[in-house]
Amino acid sequence: MTGPEDLIVTVPLSSDPALRRRYMLLDEDLPANVRFGLILEVLDKVAEECALAYVRRAHPQARVVTAAIDNIYVRNAADVHRDLVFRARVNFVGRTSLEVGIRIEHPEGEGVPATHIASCYFTMVARSTTGAGAESLTLPGFEPGDDLSVRRWERAIARREGYRHQLHQAQEPPTREEYALLASLHAAQESRDFRGLAAADCITSGWQQTYPEHENVPTKVFGGHLIREAFGQSAICAEQMAPHRPVIVAVNRINFVQPVRMGDTLQFLSRAVYAGDTSICVETDIIRMSRDRTQTHLSNSCVFTFVNVDDQLRPQPVPPIYPATYAEDARYLAAHRRREARLAWKASRGR
Repeated sequence: MTGPEDLIVTVPLSSDPALRRRYMLLDEDLPANVRFGLILEVLDKVAEECALAYVRRAHPQARVVTAAIDNIYVRNAADVHRDLVFRARVNFVGRTSLEVGIRIEHPEGEGVPATHIASCYFTMVARSTTGAGAESLTLPGFEPGDDLSVRRWERAIARREGYRHQLHQAQEPPTREEYALLASLHAAQESRDFRGLAAADCITSGWQQTYPEHENVPTKVFGGHLIREAFGQSAICAEQMAPHRPVIVAVNRINFVQPVRMGDTLQFLSRAVYAGDTSICVETDIIRMSRDRTQTHLSNSCVFTFVNVDDQLRPQPVPPIYPATYAEDARYLAAHRRREARLAWKASRGR
């Protein structure tokens, strides 16, 4: 089976004042004045529709659920006065899952070139129903139709392998350089004059009820709503650490571990786990508590990276974060490795 044509969805910010106001962070003129959480919500719905169009060729009654979101790197700040266009396409199909790639851009306008905002990758799983007896469905084969489709397929496989490598690396003990880094952070906290930012003080928490308006598939809360709220909680956490203004630069990973049911109570637990020269990494877990209070489970784990900027979006320094416990060290080291890998990748491409 060949892949579908692009699914294109446009958010008409330029022509709809009420919609534009909904997408604004602040009611004033400033760069990057767009609620990125709403973009995440749209992305999840677009990915679902694109995946369904492919899956239902073979399974007309199938559902799809989001399993993970991988590597959204923000290349250019979005402008709330310009339309947002979402271009989605199936990149890869496995036995029961598929990857949907989505490019976000501002379209070309009068005297204004098109602007690439970001690209992202969703792993979707095909399911037979939404009930307790739901089973994963075997998907039909996928045939890349041209050279570009072949490259997308190969990159999707590389991303899967890269994530497996990242999970394996997380189990590896610190290298000599990493051990020295952690030791220096621990030693600094022993000083009587220590006034640094302890990791234990970089935690925020919020709670939310779920309601019928949040439903997507029967009895389940829309995943896009969950990640929109998780982003908002992460941004609040980053604001506590950034001396200026934190702006999103990457969604490193979002895992969908367990569905949230209507009536669940949600806790959003956010931790600023690492600070680079100008960036802050925030991890947010969504914990669901069942309506009868008998079950408490992790629903989603999210990793976001923000950069601290001034009014002109110029990066500004952030204070270092000092881990003290084994768990804090592990989170710090994982974020440090992600940053080093990203910097090495950019250097290899001359960026």
